[in-house]
Amino acid sequence: MKGGKAKAKAETTKKTESKLSVKNTAKKPAVRKPAAKKAGKDPNKPKRPASAFFVFMEEFRKQYKEKHPNNKSVAAVGKACGEKWKSMSEADKAPFVARAAKRKTEYEAKMVAYNKKQSSGGKAEEEEEEEASSGKSKSEVEDDDDDDEDESGEEEDDD
Repeated sequence: MKGGKAKAKAETTKKTESKLSVKNTAKKPAVRKPAAKKAGKDPNKPKRPASAFFVFMEEFRKQYKEKHPNNKSVAAVGKACGEKWKSMSEADKAPFVARAAKRKTEYEAKMVAYNKKQSSGGKAEEEEEEEASSGKSKSEVEDDDDDDEDESGEEEDDD
């Protein structure tokens, strides 16, 4: 009987070892690929417009600072502003909502212009820089280019 117990004990240790080995293979860390570098933010891209709450908060901060000149806590100002905003009716919020909507339409117009500029591949920027550096308008620069081609054509005829 002693041999039987030892044999059974050996079988159970083999089972637990096999279970452990399976778990260990499942926990292998995945090999990570190096992350692709993020493209930098374009400084020329228009900033998103403020929401109605943030338009309200601009005005509220000024009033709050006048009433509480010793308070330097940003959190206290934000908390007071949030409480005031929640207690306001829709009619009270309307002017701030209107200002936010106006800012949003301006932003959308700027984004359309920005996207057109981006889709042109930056050619417009290069032309503007060229004009600024030479002091000539776009049509004058193009005329100069045409003159150069005519002169080279004349030289070939002379030969």
